[in-house]
Amino acid sequence: MQARMLLHWLFAAVSAVTLFTSVPDAVAASTTYTVTSTDGVKLAVQESGNPNGPAIIFVHGLLGSRLNWEAQVQSPELRQYRLITYDLRGHGLSDKPSGAAPYHDGRRWGDDLAAVIKGSHAQRPVVVGWSLGGVVISNYLATYGDRNIAGAVYVDGVVELTADQIVNHAQVYGDMNSPKLKTHLDGERTFVGLCFNRQPDADTFDRLLANAAMASWDMQKEIPTMTVFAAEGLGKARVPLLFIYGGRDALVDTHATLARATALNPHIVSEVYAESGHAPFIEEPDRFNRDLARFVKSASGR
Repeated sequence: MQARMLLHWLFAAVSAVTLFTSVPDAVAASTTYTVTSTDGVKLAVQESGNPNGPAIIFVHGLLGSRLNWEAQVQSPELRQYRLITYDLRGHGLSDKPSGAAPYHDGRRWGDDLAAVIKGSHAQRPVVVGWSLGGVVISNYLATYGDRNIAGAVYVDGVVELTADQIVNHAQVYGDMNSPKLKTHLDGERTFVGLCFNRQPDADTFDRLLANAAMASWDMQKEIPTMTVFAAEGLGKARVPLLFIYGGRDALVDTHATLARATALNPHIVSEVYAESGHAPFIEEPDRFNRDLARFVKSASGR
């Protein structure tokens, strides 16, 4: 009896593998693994979608994690692609080294993205960076150029950490870096709330707030002085570049940031979601997913 059951299980497993490999648009179960950056920081990486499709690498923003991209990972519009997310250093399940040094030099963050591209064996992916993720992409481009990516999407992405581009919330950022736990957590809550013009449901908001609470305090203190190489990176990129921004962004000045991005690289294409805040991919996911799918198809040729 046990032998027959074992043979039955083996037959079912082989059949499942055969079925999976014979269907070109098969959707893989989510997988997780780690990659190691140049300075030894280990990054948590997750994959889903079609393993044979063009790759998209999603780079979340400050105080986030892979969970920011749930509406993309679960999207029927995007399931044809290989969807790769990872937690930035100091965030989520990735390493959170102590001190200022691991976070100050923006090139380290660019090295992290390079490690994910290499470790995932993604062939010329489209990279999508939200908020701080825009800095990550620019710093990657400054060091590695654009030869290994098909295109980039900045989603309310930070271009430069300057007063004319970043909306002044001195009290909020001060609270976030307070040594007092209650003040710190209240600051985190306010910051997460400022990400939205249309607030998400309570469960989603609570999950995003938990994201924020997991983030490294050392990292948060260092971000305002992080080096950004926008001119060397974004300015010299020649792959397709799409900038999707919320018209009601309370954290990044949409007009000033898009003007600066265009001055650095006149080839960018921009689209403003008039009623979205800082997170249009969460506030208007269906529209965002359609726009992203259209861009990936054009950039990758598939």
